Amino acid sequence: MPILVLLLIAGVAELAVLVALGQAIGLLPTIGLLVLAAVLGSWLLRREGRRTLGEFREAARLRRPADREISDGMLIAAGGLLIVLPGFLSDIAGLLLLLPPTRALVRKRMMRAAEKRAKQMQDQVWLHQQRFNRAGGRPGDFIDGEVVDETDDAPNSGSTPIILPPQSVRAERLDEPPQR
Repeated sequence: MPILVLLLIAGVAELAVLVALGQAIGLLPTIGLLVLAAVLGSWLLRREGRRTLGEFREAARLRRPADREISDGMLIAAGGLLIVLPGFLSDIAGLLLLLPPTRALVRKRMMRAAEKRAKQMQDQVWLHQQRFNRAGGRPGDFIDGEVVDETDDAPNSGSTPIILPPQSVRAERLDEPPQR
């Protein structure tokens, strides 16, 4: 579904909830609830952000992968963004992302989806490698080339640049043809 349609639906839903709540409890209590949600959200954002940053520093200090801390940081940032947007539905979604138990559920689901996508990509790479091998290609085939910068504002020193052979290939004499 295009993102524009989703944003339009979300905007209409937010407006409908605001109008319905405003009619049910009045204008001032509705505005008060919006301000309360923003204050609570900013407090939770600051607290959870500091806690996650501390956990990230600890993971870096112990030299262990910080995938959980990074994904938590992304979810906290998304929750903060949702709280900043006006409306109750986005505030509720943002507050849920800022609470550790619900964030853990979203993180697990997000990691499972990422692992599934990575497995699909790995399978596609393997399939393309097999097709390449069947078509007669050899692993390690490469094209040797040279990058030339032809910009007008580059100073022309009049000398040719020194081109060094790749480190993994043994150097061959320039006057002999390359051997295969």
